Amino acid sequence: MKHIKTRNAGFSLVEVLAAVGIIGIIAFLAIPNIVAIKEDSERQLAITRAEGVNMGVAAYIQANGRDAVASDWSTKNAEQRYTLIRPYLSFAPTTLAEFQPAGYVITPPTDLNNLVKSELKVTGGAAFSY
Repeated sequence: MKHIKTRNAGFSLVEVLAAVGIIGIIAFLAIPNIVAIKEDSERQLAITRAEGVNMGVAAYIQANGRDAVASDWSTKNAEQRYTLIRPYLSFAPTTLAEFQPAGYVITPPTDLNNLVKSELKVTGGAAFSY
């Protein structure tokens, strides 16, 4: 009778540790890039939303007339201003807090006579130009 040699098919411990080490190195190199991409996308979303507010304000003025809305506009807070322009924004949520991307604050302009862009700043930080 012949004896058939059986060979254990599988990976050795060294091979498994090498593979896990390589995957760990790749993850270590990739995670900072993924975080940077996420932060950049949040910033771009904030800029896009601030520009949307600017366009909504312009549409609100065109629809209602500058003289009719300018005096009442300055007496309202940011949330009330957002409520006024929300019908002019596409798919806008019901509150300004829901509309703002995480970590950013958008403040609609306070004066419609001297129309300026909405203020955009990082939460707890300074405003930045967009």
